[in-house]
Amino acid sequence: MEAAEKATCRSVDNFNPLITTIFQVSCILVISHMFHILLKPLGQPGPFAQLLAGVVVGPTLLSRIRRVEDFFIQASSAEYYMFFSFLCRMLFMFSIGLETDIPYLKRNIRVVSIVAGGGIILSSICAAPLLWLLIKVFTVTKSRFPFYLLIFTVLANSASPVVIRMIAESKFDNADLGRLAIYSSLINEMSCVAFVATLTACSSTIRLVGAIIATLVTVLLIFLNNYLPFVFNKRNRHNRFLTNSELFLIIFILLAISLLVESAGYTAITCCFLAGLMFPREGKTCRTLLHKLTYAVNTFVLPVYFGYTGFQFNISKIFNKLTLILTVLIILLSAGTKIVATLAACYYLKIPRNESLILSFLLNMKGNYDLIIINSPPVPKMLWENDIHDLFLSVVVLKTLILAPVVAIWLNRGEFCAHYPTTLEILNPESELRIMACAYIPRHVSGYLSLISALSGCPNATLNPYVAHLVELRKKKKSKLMYHQLEDGDQYSDEEEYGGNDVVQITNALDSFISETKIPVHEAKIVSSFLTINQDVCNGAVDLRVSIIFLPFHKHQRVDGKMENSMEGIRTINQKVIRHAPCSVGIFLDRGQTGFQQPHGSLSVQNIATFFFGGPDDREALACSKRILMHSQVSLTVFRFIQANSSIQNSWISDASHKDEEVVMAISSIGTENEMDNVFVDSFYNRYVAQGKASLIEKYVSDGAETLVALREILDNMYSLVIVGKGGRENSSLTIGMSDWEECPELGLVGDLLASSEMNFSGSLLVIQQHRHSEEDEAFISP
Repeated sequence: MEAAEKATCRSVDNFNPLITTIFQVSCILVISHMFHILLKPLGQPGPFAQLLAGVVVGPTLLSRIRRVEDFFIQASSAEYYMFFSFLCRMLFMFSIGLETDIPYLKRNIRVVSIVAGGGIILSSICAAPLLWLLIKVFTVTKSRFPFYLLIFTVLANSASPVVIRMIAESKFDNADLGRLAIYSSLINEMSCVAFVATLTACSSTIRLVGAIIATLVTVLLIFLNNYLPFVFNKRNRHNRFLTNSELFLIIFILLAISLLVESAGYTAITCCFLAGLMFPREGKTCRTLLHKLTYAVNTFVLPVYFGYTGFQFNISKIFNKLTLILTVLIILLSAGTKIVATLAACYYLKIPRNESLILSFLLNMKGNYDLIIINSPPVPKMLWENDIHDLFLSVVVLKTLILAPVVAIWLNRGEFCAHYPTTLEILNPESELRIMACAYIPRHVSGYLSLISALSGCPNATLNPYVAHLVELRKKKKSKLMYHQLEDGDQYSDEEEYGGNDVVQITNALDSFISETKIPVHEAKIVSSFLTINQDVCNGAVDLRVSIIFLPFHKHQRVDGKMENSMEGIRTINQKVIRHAPCSVGIFLDRGQTGFQQPHGSLSVQNIATFFFGGPDDREALACSKRILMHSQVSLTVFRFIQANSSIQNSWISDASHKDEEVVMAISSIGTENEMDNVFVDSFYNRYVAQGKASLIEKYVSDGAETLVALREILDNMYSLVIVGKGGRENSSLTIGMSDWEECPELGLVGDLLASSEMNFSGSLLVIQQHRHSEEDEAFISP
């Protein structure tokens, strides 16, 4: 390290090293933010700007000035820099563990492991000839085994923090390829740590004892992190967040255990990552940690860490002809090894070639564990020769500076970030379903949780639900209290002023649901003016890559059964979202105790009906019903409405009930979409009705009057939820005359009728509109 070299040449600090460290951190933050502002319009990621800022502040540029060098590089400054880097690593690795999508990792552990392992295996082989060459060049006569571990790590390691930030800033973290890259880099880096630690522990008895101590204290940390949240959640049952003192205790324990692991001679990044990975996700403790750490890590910790990496680099060290040749050789060998191994693994896994190529470049990012090995060899009280240290540091920094802009431009082209799928009809019922449910008040959440519970019934499918609390942005009142005058925990009051007590009630409802059902539900809050909040909802749906948005109906049921308008602004927002949504939309009318209830934990089976009149919206409604009928406590009935004089005859239709689920469905046979409707219904019948999982009944009607009579007969049965498409078939004779009493066009003819008080229907209602792609939607949604 350049700073360490300069520092050893001095015996006395000219300035307080703590002051110089703080000033250096401030310079890196300011310059990195300036670079980020300049480079972001060009599509360049934050890590590139932050690394570049460190290079500017370091010996490559500003620190070449004598006075700047004397100020930044003190006799004891290296120790301060190393400790500050340790704090940064501890916090962001713990944060990465907290944010890890464990269900995704479990489902795709084979794929992720193959992609990550390919690079490790090939790098371990290629490290051998490179070791032979460098031993000859640098005349390494001892410590050859640690030297091999250094070469292996530089070739094989993928810096997970760099990969995660690049993908997150490209809004690529919810795409399948983005998540594959994130968790492949994580598995790769943790495997490199484990490989080096295992070989090091086997090298001597003392190192083996150190490894045992590090393992035991890591287990202790995981145990404490599973006990403390239980206590803190119980103490703060009426609050949304923990207090500052409780948060400080968790971080202090993490710091103390990490220092013990480091003192045993091993890096603490695995310890911190496992502590975050095994941390209980339910309750207020995890929410507080994510709330506080995510902003701090992304805004301060990672920029400083990446900046300090660039600060260590000195471009003058590679002006030597031999060093320059070796630097280029190692960069090419490292990149080539990773690309070839990743492409081979992706070919085996049948991943498309263009996705394989971008994945191989992403896994070439450097700058985390490899830096640890470069600055702190795996053998105690050992330092690399200056030439070796400068060579590998140059490789790590230059490789990231070269590849990061290329990868960023590639990602920003958008071909890998396509918002797909945007409808349920084309989605496999056993694949992952991402939904976003929008709520304004706590009453909306209870109905959504029942819907989420039903949608999660398929054991082979994964549900990824987001509950977004929509809050109107009002004029903020200024507080006369200073920060130190606030009571403990009131530091969140600026944020929580928006939403009031509703925020706490919604949070408590989600916590109870997650604790009872073990279904992870992500919570979000959108604060905006009601004039533009619909655009924020659409942008959020794109970022989260959801397939359907659920919106609350603007009316609610009173105690006497009448419908009352609760918030007229909700209706306007619903209409805007329906018009511009980037995916399918469902409007959910929850009728409370008489409507649809949470299936999880219920002893009674709930009856659900789906009405099918034909058309894309009704097919989308039936596709949603497929997800719900897989729950063991749900009985689905589908009614298909057909023109009375239609020639369609289906001998397989039976009015008999099936043991698990009953389905009600209605379909019209007009227009070019008739064949699509028939194919979709046939597929539904063969897969679910024929196997006794659902029932399908045909209703033959001539006009809207007969349809209304048939609907009244059906609703005489106790259905707790009815699902229907918004549009049905355009100009259908099945609904002639039904528009005379239309009050809410956003629900469609049938949906509006079912939502009215005249129908005397006490169950909940879900009206679904299938997404129609248009250029107007793309222009409406901001980039």
